[in-house]
Amino acid sequence: MKPFNILITGVGGQGTVLASRLIAQTAIELGALAKTSETIGMAQRGGCVTSHVRIGEDDISPLIPLGKADLLLAFEPAEAVRNLKYLKKGGSMVVNTRAILPVTCAMGTGYEPEQMLEYLKKQKDRKVIFADAGAICEELGSFKVINTVMLGIALKNDLLPFTKEDLEQTMRKFLPERFQEINRKAVNL
Repeated sequence: MKPFNILITGVGGQGTVLASRLIAQTAIELGALAKTSETIGMAQRGGCVTSHVRIGEDDISPLIPLGKADLLLAFEPAEAVRNLKYLKKGGSMVVNTRAILPVTCAMGTGYEPEQMLEYLKKQKDRKVIFADAGAICEELGSFKVINTVMLGIALKNDLLPFTKEDLEQTMRKFLPERFQEINRKAVNL
């Protein structure tokens, strides 16, 4: 597997850490090297969470340098804008269009998700895919699968270095049985 860097960003409670572990474990199951690292904000729910996944190289830091991510999976629009500096020119991003208002909004700071999405639409040197992952979660009856919905969107657009079947195999091995069916559905929707 050729070297590939994925930055996953969102807010606490969206499952970014599990998504990074599923990606890394799938790469490992396919015989590649993989490293992960997370940066978790102060708030357990609602704080910024960023997960780095680096596949395929020896002797590298688990943290992706600025401008070196091949793929940015953004579970929230503001987090996409905040972490855009990691995405390389010619890279791809999948952005969930459904905003989660940050804790700071309750303290009087503004947040305009439409402005964030408009800014991301202007990225001429990067592939941008927008999806309402929240609508798919509503269809499934759980917002806890936004992580596997986002992975499914990336897979459908051939943005990950493995197949949907590879990911499903990893999920069967590493997710508790009671969560497997809904996560499989999430990846496939």
